[in-house]
Amino acid sequence: MLAKQTYSSPLGDICLVSNGQALVGAWFSGQKYFGAGFELSEIKTNEDQILVAAKNWLDAYFAGKFLSITFPLEPQVTAFRKQVLTNLQQVSAGKTTTYQELAKDLGSHARAVGGAVAHNPLVIFIPCHRVLAKDGSLNGYAGGLVRKEKLLQLERKN
Repeated sequence: MLAKQTYSSPLGDICLVSNGQALVGAWFSGQKYFGAGFELSEIKTNEDQILVAAKNWLDAYFAGKFLSITFPLEPQVTAFRKQVLTNLQQVSAGKTTTYQELAKDLGSHARAVGGAVAHNPLVIFIPCHRVLAKDGSLNGYAGGLVRKEKLLQLERKN
């Protein structure tokens, strides 16, 4: 059974969705692809152990403590997108990669990787904000470039 909660972050509300066994969604309010195919209006606001763990992890994250995620993440995406997201999870806080580097690692095209990154249904938990353009510039963040910049600043500061 799906449950949802709203987490109030310093960068705006984040909608969290759990299936009771894993976190399946996390989106900034108003971001592109918000809800990623879930009928959020039909999901009851409720609390479960996954949502509690996710909110605690976000509390630590925004306090500058970048802890390992100790609860399951289950993005509901295609096999290719899952590969991209798995590779993203290897990019440590304070570090960045590029769409081209991810594409090279996967034997794919940067455009395909960009689409997968843009549709990441687990914002912050799977750190798509750590992906930069080939020239190192900020681009392509579904949550907005201002948020992307602030997330990277938080990570570099700590």
